[in-house]
Amino acid sequence: MRAREVKKLDPAKSLGENAARIVQVRLDEMRSFAPRALEGKTRAQHDMRIAAKRLHYVLEVTGFSFGRPADTARRRARDLQDILGEIHDCDVMLPRVRRHLKQLQSRDAAAVREKAGRAPDLDPRLAAQARHRTAYRGLDVLAVYLEARRSLLSDRFLAFWHRQEETGTWVRLERAVDGHLRHTREARRAAKAAERARAQAEAAERAARQAEAQAEQARADRERAAREADQHDERREQLRRLGAPPARRPS
Repeated sequence: MRAREVKKLDPAKSLGENAARIVQVRLDEMRSFAPRALEGKTRAQHDMRIAAKRLHYVLEVTGFSFGRPADTARRRARDLQDILGEIHDCDVMLPRVRRHLKQLQSRDAAAVREKAGRAPDLDPRLAAQARHRTAYRGLDVLAVYLEARRSLLSDRFLAFWHRQEETGTWVRLERAVDGHLRHTREARRAAKAAERARAQAEAAERAARQAEAQAEQARADRERAAREADQHDERREQLRRLGAPPARRPS
């Protein structure tokens, strides 16, 4: 089964945030197979086992980011993987056993027929002496064992899944992951707001410095104008004393 794509992964973001997105997808993926798996559909149970294994492994590595709910879900995902794995073993072995039994019976039937030669009918004693006759019962018993064990494991799977639903194993993990992402988003928004406030404060500080520089420049201009006016008055007074017509004072 191909794993679902995990979107919005970003190596620039924290491990916890990326892990939360992966866990979200893996958990939803596993739970999506539940309806058909609980009905006993072999393919759905197989896919659910693969999905549980993926969830188990990602929680092994990143579960510490989500606290106790992740630790519980990790152990339960492993248990689910084990149960469905044993069911899968039965699903694989039972057809093999039956196929092997059929092959042995077909070989023995061909051998018995050959021994009968040109006889008008088959002597039952020939069949009783078939080469693999002792293997039949063992294979039949094994097939019965596998079929019965699969049924027992299926009941165990149903009980296990309903127990996790009742205790909220998957819901608590889902809430923990959602809470982590929500906290991360809020922290990012707060960081952006703080960055905007810092930028605004820096801009205000620059504007204040600029206003102060302008005020200082204006004061210097006034002082220079006052000095020039005083110097002009002095020159005018000197010229008056010398009898020269006074120069006009600059406006």
